[in-house]
Amino acid sequence: MQKVLTQADIIADEKDFVLFYKPAGMNFHCEDGEQGFVVLAQELLSTNELYSVHRLDKMTSGLILLTKSSESANKFATMFEERKIEKFYLAISTRKPKKKQGWIKADMVPSRRGSYKLLQTKNNPAITQFLSTSTRPNERLFLIKPHTGKTHQIRVALKSIGAPVAGDIRYADATVAKKEERGYLHAYGLHFTFENKEYSYIVAPREGERFCTNDLREILQEKYQKPWGLF
Repeated sequence: MQKVLTQADIIADEKDFVLFYKPAGMNFHCEDGEQGFVVLAQELLSTNELYSVHRLDKMTSGLILLTKSSESANKFATMFEERKIEKFYLAISTRKPKKKQGWIKADMVPSRRGSYKLLQTKNNPAITQFLSTSTRPNERLFLIKPHTGKTHQIRVALKSIGAPVAGDIRYADATVAKKEERGYLHAYGLHFTFENKEYSYIVAPREGERFCTNDLREILQEKYQKPWGLF
């Protein structure tokens, strides 16, 4: 069934950009006969003048920014490339990680069937920083700050420490992952300065039983309201 965007999915509508909540399970681009996020956003706002400057995987929900002009798109693209926009993600794993916080730094290369893997080298590494906390038995919440923007970076990083994202059919045990409601990865926060004004946003995940428990909501409220101050 085709997912849609509604007014409730508009998080902020600024002069130069619009910030949206992308639901889990929505393709970023049009695929397999379904409209993608960008087209749906344009339809919602009745405009063709929305430009993408970053993207989210289909399974990933959360914050995504579209600009209102090609000029703004170029500025934001440069900011992302120069790591001047801080991004923060939430993930849940049902496996015990090899370490509960720290850094994951390694080169990433394509693997099989569209997947990626980490190497032992660090010539041009994917860099991921994370914290984590227990939510329920056999369930752990990760707050993640990627310092680079490589494809599948967070998913590969968590797999590398023995804690793949719950519901991630590509990088976790597929048989077990298919029993989950969704892949539990969420774009939680953005923090940046644009045209001399500081912007900070967080939005909690809306889909998936594991993301919507009272225990997890309390953790977000008590610990992770300002993730840009935690790293």
